[in-house]
Amino acid sequence: MPSNNTPHWLQRTELLLGDAVLEKLNKLHVMVIGLGGVGSFAAEFLARAGVGRMTIVDGDTVDQTNINRQLPALHSTIGQAKTSVMAARMRDINPALDLTVIEDFLTPVTVKTLITNEYDYVFDCIDSVQPKQYVIVACKQKDVRIVSSMGAGGRIDPSRVQVADLSETFNCPFAQQVRKGLKKKGVRRGVTVVFSSEPVSKENMMMTDGSRFKKSFYGTCSYIPALFGLHMASVVVREAAGQ
Repeated sequence: MPSNNTPHWLQRTELLLGDAVLEKLNKLHVMVIGLGGVGSFAAEFLARAGVGRMTIVDGDTVDQTNINRQLPALHSTIGQAKTSVMAARMRDINPALDLTVIEDFLTPVTVKTLITNEYDYVFDCIDSVQPKQYVIVACKQKDVRIVSSMGAGGRIDPSRVQVADLSETFNCPFAQQVRKGLKKKGVRRGVTVVFSSEPVSKENMMMTDGSRFKKSFYGTCSYIPALFGLHMASVVVREAAGQ
Protein backbone atom coordinates (compact mmCIF):
# COMPACT_ATOMS: atom_id res chain seq x y z
CA MET A 1 0.00 0.00 0.00
CA PRO A 2 1.49 3.40 -0.95
CA SER A 3 2.67 5.57 1.93
CA ASN A 4 0.88 8.83 2.74
CA ASN A 5 4.28 10.55 2.55
CA THR A 6 4.93 9.51 -1.05
CA PRO A 7 4.25 12.17 -3.71
CA HIS A 8 1.08 11.25 -5.57
CA TRP A 9 2.91 10.99 -8.90
CA LEU A 10 5.21 8.28 -7.48
CA GLN A 11 2.56 6.09 -5.87
CA ARG A 12 2.39 3.65 -8.80
CA THR A 13 6.16 3.20 -8.58
CA GLU A 14 5.96 2.65 -4.83
CA LEU A 15 3.22 0.08 -5.31
CA LEU A 16 5.58 -1.88 -7.58
CA LEU A 17 8.90 -1.40 -5.78
CA GLY A 18 8.00 -0.56 -2.18
CA ASP A 19 8.84 2.49 -0.09
CA ALA A 20 12.31 1.22 0.90
CA VAL A 21 13.43 1.02 -2.75
CA LEU A 22 11.84 4.38 -3.48
CA GLU A 23 13.82 5.88 -0.61
CA LYS A 24 17.04 4.38 -2.01
CA LEU A 25 16.32 5.93 -5.40
CA ASN A 26 15.58 9.29 -3.82
CA LYS A 27 18.99 9.28 -2.10
CA LEU A 28 20.97 8.49 -5.26
CA HIS A 29 23.06 11.01 -7.19
CA VAL A 30 23.37 10.11 -10.87
CA MET A 31 25.37 12.01 -13.49
CA VAL A 32 24.24 11.71 -17.11
CA ILE A 33 26.86 12.79 -19.65
CA GLY A 34 25.44 13.42 -23.11
CA LEU A 35 21.78 14.29 -23.73
CA GLY A 36 21.35 12.89 -27.23
CA GLY A 37 19.16 10.00 -28.28
CA VAL A 38 20.36 7.73 -25.47
CA GLY A 39 21.15 10.15 -22.66
CA SER A 40 18.02 12.27 -22.89
CA PHE A 41 15.76 9.25 -22.45
CA ALA A 42 17.98 7.77 -19.73
CA ALA A 43 17.84 11.03 -17.79
CA GLU A 44 14.07 11.30 -18.07
CA PHE A 45 13.51 7.66 -17.11
CA LEU A 46 15.63 8.22 -13.98
CA ALA A 47 13.68 11.35 -13.08
CA ARG A 48 10.36 9.54 -13.52
CA ALA A 49 11.66 6.64 -11.41
CA GLY A 50 12.23 8.99 -8.48
CA VAL A 51 16.01 9.43 -8.46
CA GLY A 52 16.39 12.41 -6.15
CA ARG A 53 19.62 14.05 -7.27
CA MET A 54 20.98 14.33 -10.79
CA THR A 55 23.66 16.14 -12.77
CA ILE A 56 23.25 16.48 -16.53
CA VAL A 57 26.14 17.39 -18.83
CA ASP A 58 26.07 18.45 -22.49
CA GLY A 59 27.43 21.40 -24.43
CA ASP A 60 25.32 20.93 -27.55
CA THR A 61 22.23 22.67 -28.88
CA VAL A 62 19.22 21.09 -30.56
CA ASP A 63 19.62 20.61 -34.31
CA GLN A 64 16.94 19.68 -36.82
CA THR A 65 18.73 16.37 -37.49
CA ASN A 66 18.12 15.41 -33.83
CA ILE A 67 14.33 15.37 -34.15
CA ASN A 68 14.06 11.75 -35.32
CA ARG A 69 15.43 10.32 -32.07
CA GLN A 70 16.24 12.83 -29.29
CA LEU A 71 13.82 13.73 -26.51
CA PRO A 72 14.63 17.48 -26.30
CA ALA A 73 14.47 17.90 -30.08
CA LEU A 74 11.37 19.59 -31.48
CA HIS A 75 10.99 22.15 -34.23
CA SER A 76 10.20 24.64 -31.47
CA THR A 77 13.45 23.90 -29.58
CA ILE A 78 15.93 24.09 -32.48
CA GLY A 79 18.93 26.14 -31.38
CA GLN A 80 18.21 25.78 -27.66
CA ALA A 81 20.69 24.14 -25.30
CA LYS A 82 19.83 20.48 -24.75
CA THR A 83 20.59 20.89 -21.05
CA SER A 84 18.04 23.72 -20.76
CA VAL A 85 15.29 21.79 -22.51
CA MET A 86 15.92 18.66 -20.47
CA ALA A 87 16.24 20.56 -17.18
CA ALA A 88 12.81 22.11 -17.73
CA ARG A 89 11.27 18.70 -18.48
CA MET A 90 12.89 16.99 -15.51
CA ARG A 91 11.90 19.72 -13.04
CA ASP A 92 8.36 19.58 -14.38
CA ILE A 93 8.33 15.83 -13.77
CA ASN A 94 9.76 16.15 -10.25
CA PRO A 95 9.73 19.68 -8.80
CA ALA A 96 11.72 18.39 -5.80
CA LEU A 97 14.55 17.07 -7.99
CA ASP A 98 17.98 18.33 -6.94
CA LEU A 99 19.34 19.03 -10.42
CA THR A 100 22.74 20.39 -11.45
CA VAL A 101 23.13 21.51 -15.06
CA ILE A 102 26.53 21.67 -16.76
CA GLU A 103 26.35 23.13 -20.26
CA ASP A 104 29.75 22.09 -21.57
CA PHE A 105 31.56 19.45 -23.59
CA LEU A 106 33.90 17.16 -21.69
CA THR A 107 37.64 17.26 -22.36
CA PRO A 108 40.43 15.03 -21.01
CA VAL A 109 41.17 17.78 -18.48
CA THR A 110 37.62 18.50 -17.28
CA VAL A 111 36.77 14.81 -16.94
CA LYS A 112 39.33 14.39 -14.18
CA THR A 113 37.85 17.20 -12.08
CA LEU A 114 34.19 16.66 -12.94
CA ILE A 115 33.92 13.00 -12.00
CA THR A 116 34.20 12.52 -8.25
CA ASN A 117 33.06 9.88 -5.80
CA GLU A 118 30.06 12.02 -4.83
CA TYR A 119 28.19 10.26 -7.64
CA ASP A 120 26.55 6.90 -7.08
CA TYR A 121 26.38 6.31 -10.85
CA VAL A 122 27.75 7.94 -13.97
CA PHE A 123 25.84 7.34 -17.19
CA ASP A 124 28.19 7.68 -20.13
CA CYS A 125 26.04 8.49 -23.15
CA ILE A 126 28.82 10.01 -25.25
CA ASP A 127 28.83 9.01 -28.91
CA SER A 128 32.57 9.30 -29.61
CA VAL A 129 35.24 6.81 -28.59
CA GLN A 130 38.03 8.88 -27.06
CA PRO A 131 35.96 10.97 -24.62
CA LYS A 132 34.09 7.81 -23.64
CA GLN A 133 37.39 6.17 -22.71
CA TYR A 134 38.34 9.20 -20.59
CA VAL A 135 35.07 8.95 -18.67
CA ILE A 136 35.32 5.20 -18.09
CA VAL A 137 38.93 5.43 -16.88
CA ALA A 138 38.08 8.33 -14.56
CA CYS A 139 35.17 6.39 -13.07
CA LYS A 140 37.33 3.32 -12.52
CA GLN A 141 40.02 5.45 -10.86
CA LYS A 142 37.47 7.18 -8.60
CA ASP A 143 35.61 3.92 -7.90
CA VAL A 144 32.35 5.31 -9.29
CA ARG A 145 29.75 2.95 -10.78
CA ILE A 146 29.72 3.44 -14.55
CA VAL A 147 27.04 2.47 -17.04
CA SER A 148 28.16 3.15 -20.60
CA SER A 149 26.26 3.19 -23.88
CA MET A 150 27.87 1.58 -26.88
CA GLY A 151 26.79 2.13 -30.51
CA ALA A 152 23.03 2.57 -30.99
CA GLY A 153 23.24 3.63 -34.62
CA GLY A 154 22.74 1.31 -37.57
CA ARG A 155 20.27 -0.97 -35.78
CA ILE A 156 16.52 -1.57 -36.02
CA ASP A 157 15.97 -4.79 -33.98
CA PRO A 158 14.99 -3.92 -30.39
CA SER A 159 15.30 -7.54 -29.25
CA ARG A 160 19.09 -7.41 -29.69
CA VAL A 161 19.69 -4.63 -27.14
CA GLN A 162 21.07 -5.89 -23.83
CA VAL A 163 23.09 -5.11 -20.70
CA ALA A 164 26.48 -6.81 -20.34
CA ASP A 165 30.06 -6.31 -19.29
CA LEU A 166 32.10 -4.51 -21.95
CA SER A 167 34.32 -7.59 -22.27
CA GLU A 168 31.29 -9.63 -23.39
CA THR A 169 30.14 -7.37 -26.24
CA PHE A 170 30.12 -8.55 -29.85
CA ASN A 171 28.96 -7.38 -33.29
CA CYS A 172 29.60 -3.79 -32.18
CA PRO A 173 32.50 -2.01 -33.92
CA PHE A 174 32.12 0.93 -31.54
CA ALA A 175 32.51 -1.30 -28.48
CA GLN A 176 35.49 -2.97 -30.11
CA GLN A 177 37.24 0.39 -30.43
CA VAL A 178 36.41 1.27 -26.84
CA ARG A 179 37.74 -2.08 -25.59
CA LYS A 180 40.95 -1.66 -27.58
CA GLY A 181 41.65 1.77 -26.12
CA LEU A 182 40.77 0.77 -22.56
CA LYS A 183 43.00 -2.30 -22.75
CA LYS A 184 45.97 0.02 -23.28
CA LYS A 185 44.89 1.91 -20.16
CA GLY A 186 44.67 -1.26 -18.08
CA VAL A 187 40.88 -1.61 -18.08
CA ARG A 188 39.72 -4.99 -19.38
CA ARG A 189 36.46 -5.72 -17.55
CA GLY A 190 34.16 -4.40 -14.86
CA VAL A 191 32.41 -1.87 -17.10
CA THR A 192 28.64 -2.27 -17.40
CA VAL A 193 27.42 -1.36 -20.87
CA VAL A 194 24.31 -1.37 -23.00
CA PHE A 195 24.94 -2.66 -26.51
CA SER A 196 23.22 -4.29 -29.47
CA SER A 197 24.33 -7.62 -30.91
CA GLU A 198 22.69 -6.75 -34.23
CA PRO A 199 25.36 -6.48 -36.95
CA VAL A 200 25.77 -3.09 -38.65
CA SER A 201 26.43 -2.32 -42.31
CA LYS A 202 28.97 0.22 -43.53
CA GLU A 203 26.40 1.19 -46.14
CA ASN A 204 24.54 2.97 -43.32
CA MET A 205 27.62 4.92 -42.19
CA MET A 206 28.73 8.44 -43.09
CA MET A 207 32.12 10.01 -42.41
CA THR A 208 32.45 13.40 -40.66
CA ASP A 209 35.06 16.15 -40.50
CA GLY A 210 36.40 14.62 -37.28
CA SER A 211 35.39 17.50 -35.02
CA ARG A 212 34.75 16.79 -31.33
CA PHE A 213 36.46 13.38 -31.63
CA LYS A 214 33.72 12.05 -33.93
CA LYS A 215 34.94 10.50 -37.20
CA SER A 216 31.72 8.87 -38.45
CA PHE A 217 28.12 8.09 -37.62
CA TYR A 218 25.47 5.54 -38.58
CA GLY A 219 21.90 6.17 -39.59
CA THR A 220 19.51 5.90 -36.66
CA CYS A 221 15.82 5.24 -36.09
CA SER A 222 13.52 6.71 -33.47
CA TYR A 223 13.33 3.92 -30.94
CA ILE A 224 16.71 2.18 -30.60
CA PRO A 225 18.55 5.04 -28.82
CA ALA A 226 15.58 5.39 -26.46
CA LEU A 227 15.76 1.66 -25.76
CA PHE A 228 19.43 2.01 -24.87
CA GLY A 229 18.48 4.75 -22.40
CA LEU A 230 15.73 2.55 -20.98
CA HIS A 231 18.18 -0.30 -20.36
CA MET A 232 20.64 2.08 -18.68
CA ALA A 233 17.97 3.43 -16.33
CA SER A 234 16.84 -0.11 -15.54
CA VAL A 235 20.28 -0.91 -14.14
CA VAL A 236 19.83 1.71 -11.41
CA VAL A 237 16.26 0.75 -10.55
CA ARG A 238 16.91 -2.99 -10.54
CA GLU A 239 20.03 -2.64 -8.40
CA ALA A 240 18.09 -0.49 -5.94
CA ALA A 241 15.51 -3.28 -5.86
CA GLY A 242 18.22 -5.86 -5.18
CA GLN A 243 18.08 -7.55 -8.59
